Amino acid sequence: MNDCFELHNAAQATTLIPLDANLFDAWLERQPERMRNWVKASRFQARAGHHLALPETDGCVRRILVGIDLEATTWAVADLPGKLREGVYTLDCDWTPERRVQAAIGWGLGSYRFERYRRSDAPRARLSLAGLDNDQVKRVEHTVAAIGLVRDLINTPAEDMMPEHLAESAEQLGKTFGATVRQVVGDDLLEAHYPSIHQVGRASHHAPRVIDLQWGDDAHPQVTLVGKGVCFDTGGLDIKPGNGMRLMKKDMGGAAHVLGLAHLIMAAGLPVRLRVLIGAVDNAIDGNAFRPGDVITTRKGLTVEVDNTDAEGRLVLCDLLTQACEETPALIIDFATLTGAARVAVGTEIAAFLTDASELVHDLYRHAEKQEDPCWRLPLHEPYRELLESSVADLANSGSTPYAGAITAGLFLKAFVPQTQPWIHFDVMAWNTRARPGRPKGGEALGVRAVFAWLEERFSTPQDPDYRD
Repeated sequence: MNDCFELHNAAQATTLIPLDANLFDAWLERQPERMRNWVKASRFQARAGHHLALPETDGCVRRILVGIDLEATTWAVADLPGKLREGVYTLDCDWTPERRVQAAIGWGLGSYRFERYRRSDAPRARLSLAGLDNDQVKRVEHTVAAIGLVRDLINTPAEDMMPEHLAESAEQLGKTFGATVRQVVGDDLLEAHYPSIHQVGRASHHAPRVIDLQWGDDAHPQVTLVGKGVCFDTGGLDIKPGNGMRLMKKDMGGAAHVLGLAHLIMAAGLPVRLRVLIGAVDNAIDGNAFRPGDVITTRKGLTVEVDNTDAEGRLVLCDLLTQACEETPALIIDFATLTGAARVAVGTEIAAFLTDASELVHDLYRHAEKQEDPCWRLPLHEPYRELLESSVADLANSGSTPYAGAITAGLFLKAFVPQTQPWIHFDVMAWNTRARPGRPKGGEALGVRAVFAWLEERFSTPQDPDYRD
């Protein structure tokens, strides 16, 4: 049990009363005059971000008014863990169990702290999960744990989150859920036909590697997740300026996302055969660093001219996408912190995605809205493919103009995926640039909850999972 939750109602639990503006007046009218006067004198407003302790005649506080936005279920009480004193709290409302689950997830995400290097002894407010059944409690716990894993991996500085450390995290996840994990490391990448991954990562003393996690029954439809694991990105010989390099510990965010999503899939026991492929590299600078103008023969056999060594993520992904397609899975989903252009297009708080599988988009949007985990589709506009033309190779690794950078990156990846293969590419920020309820500044999972809810619906008959809580 996460220490921000209490499984049972505590005898001395403080009651949280969530109210929006439409319900507030009616609630206030039912209160005794003393309480009405207190609320009015305190100038409480029933809107998000406002809460008010209600002292009883003995001076004790047993109830707290909480202003909410009726449209923001997940984040309704997500700011409270950082505002309330230590103790156990319970919700007093007529919400459906589903809505209570969402609010509890928000509470858990709002309780997140990254404490690897600086421990906090601040006491925790705990939310009672009494009234939820066992499956609902597990959904809350596993969602909070999975998103916490993504955040922890991204927040960890590169010195402690190099390819070998990322592999250790995958190994631990596999051990927890009974998955098998294998690695291909260093020069063995060449023999195993991962030339692009090797070329990007060979300059670092932290050996590049492919991390391959597999779980599930071979009789079930296969879902393959592919993650970009650039553990630090200097930009290579096309070196980034200092301000552009400052947050590049987060460039393994795609790998973190697929591990978090894998956690949710395995915890739920979805009837799928899961494979997770991660290319883990450190894009460093040394005498053997790959260079602008180099030509790489990829796993697929396509040749790629390196136009810019700072467009390395797509080189890491292309070998993995080729491998994923070799098995013709039911679905391939890749996550990557791939382009600044996607951030320009949708900002830092929306997961941009690109796909030709238009029949999947409506359901994905529906779950993104329901989970309050926004995603937005960008077009794979085929005429832009000519922007990747090279005079010496099959294609270049970056576009010839600064325009449509997220789309040309998607088109580059599309060259390694057959038209008949269902595939979705996510281009995410993986970082909150500002703090919001339930979403502290720092590493963040974007689109993971939406994608999991969609996969859960699509592969809707669960197995009996064998895992340790």
